[in-house]
Amino acid sequence: MSKTYLPYEPKQRYLLPPSLDEWLPEGHLAYFVQDVVSELDLKEIFDHYERDHRGAPPYHPQMMVALLVYGYCVGVPWSRKIERKTYEDVAFRVLAAGQHPDHTRISEFRRIHSKALADLFKQVLKLCMKAGLVKLGHVALDGTKLKANGSKHKAMSYDRMKAQEAELSKKVEELLAAAEAADAEDDAKYGKGQRGDELPTELQRAESRLARIRVAKAALEAEAKAAHEKARRDKDDPPGGASSELPSHQVPHTREGKPTDKAQRNFTDPESRIQKTNDGFVQGYNAQAVVDEQTQVIVAQALTNQSPDPEHLVPMIEQVKQNCGEYPTKLSADTGYYSDTNVTHAAAYGIDPYIATGRQKHGTSPPPIRGRPPAGLGLKERMARKLRTKRGRIEYAKRKKIVEPVFGQVKAIRGLRQMLRRGVDSARAEWAFFCTTHNLLKLFRYGNFAAA
Repeated sequence: MSKTYLPYEPKQRYLLPPSLDEWLPEGHLAYFVQDVVSELDLKEIFDHYERDHRGAPPYHPQMMVALLVYGYCVGVPWSRKIERKTYEDVAFRVLAAGQHPDHTRISEFRRIHSKALADLFKQVLKLCMKAGLVKLGHVALDGTKLKANGSKHKAMSYDRMKAQEAELSKKVEELLAAAEAADAEDDAKYGKGQRGDELPTELQRAESRLARIRVAKAALEAEAKAAHEKARRDKDDPPGGASSELPSHQVPHTREGKPTDKAQRNFTDPESRIQKTNDGFVQGYNAQAVVDEQTQVIVAQALTNQSPDPEHLVPMIEQVKQNCGEYPTKLSADTGYYSDTNVTHAAAYGIDPYIATGRQKHGTSPPPIRGRPPAGLGLKERMARKLRTKRGRIEYAKRKKIVEPVFGQVKAIRGLRQMLRRGVDSARAEWAFFCTTHNLLKLFRYGNFAAA
């Protein structure tokens, strides 16, 4: 007697049309994304199509945003993969409602509306706050270096640019002279006015490379001049506190406002810079995040092309206030953020700072401190002593479990190893969108969206 099995008829046609609400289990992330996106203010995106769009009707902005949000949530930020998923993945099919926008449309939507998509960070953060996921009792600030969409091997120093420009100029002159000699020989053989071959390939390559180097060299000189003028203005200004503006990389320059020989510019992504990491150097950007202790919600985020961290602290604190309406009670950060100015500003905001003043060998810890601090200690000495107290060690230890796992989740689990787009504005928008979807996942796992 044959075994009885459950029915399996892959060719069976549906007698009634299926409902998209039945394709995934109740409470699936795709349905959650759909609900959240339906509540977001997408007016800026809709206005763009009402104002500027011509031609065939565009895909519905709500559907396109939902596809991108879900893709970033599950580690699929690439437009070609999103397109393929609308055919192969049930969740993407549900969000697209059976439509299949091609990767070009998806990529263009993201490019055109990069600012509007980045601005969704504040809206999702507000939802997290309404759901009670943000307390601002203790926040931790940290940064991570992200690779740019360009190789560090495609960068060239100012010294090498000058040498290459002279070398290529000489080579082009020699090739042109050789070409003229060949033309004269052809004229003698075939007669004047006859069509000759195109420029030699070697000459085309030399000329195009020379043009690129000259453009990069001129841009580097302009940046150095601007940095020199800014430094002069800052010197003339009366002394004050740290700037609340995000820092940007200043091209190393001489007293005359010329780039130093070691100043570099990347040909692929000129706005990216060399960033130092624990594993060496990368061509990339410095991504910053302030994370709340309660559920690891990101309450402030930014991205710059400046590698050092100290000048990021004050702007990030200010952004917390702008986003959440108040300053945090406590803030912890590693030694890269320490400066007397930062400690002073944090205290002026009513924040209790725990900022490391130096690195310690792994597995070692200094002896604890007890009693009142001696008189005459400077700010840095007082902070070092504060971190060696019992309370200081406990508070500073929270930093690792607050902010470091967030970068691990974004980079290792959701695949942000390299920026998809070039230029600081595009990279900044992409980092903001990753932070937005990080918070949305926290809302999905810990919050109550209905209550929010």
